[in-house]
Amino acid sequence: MQLRVHPDGTIHSLYQDELDLTPLGAVCIRRGSRVEPTPDARWEADLAPVNGPKLGPFDHRTEALAAEQAWLETFWLPAVMQI
Repeated sequence: MQLRVHPDGTIHSLYQDELDLTPLGAVCIRRGSRVEPTPDARWEADLAPVNGPKLGPFDHRTEALAAEQAWLETFWLPAVMQI
């Protein structure tokens, strides 16, 4: 799990159940994307909530989830460092 800590103490990360962030302070969780089935029973990751692309289609939901995480870690987390 990657945590981006800003000079003002704000932390950005992708939510994962493995680490409880509440001891660090108030937590605000927002959706970064939507992984949804397509009409032909495939999967897409729509990153519009963070001004990103639509990824896919993928044959399996796990592939869409992995692509979603990889995109967010590569493009969204480094971008929030510049807030």
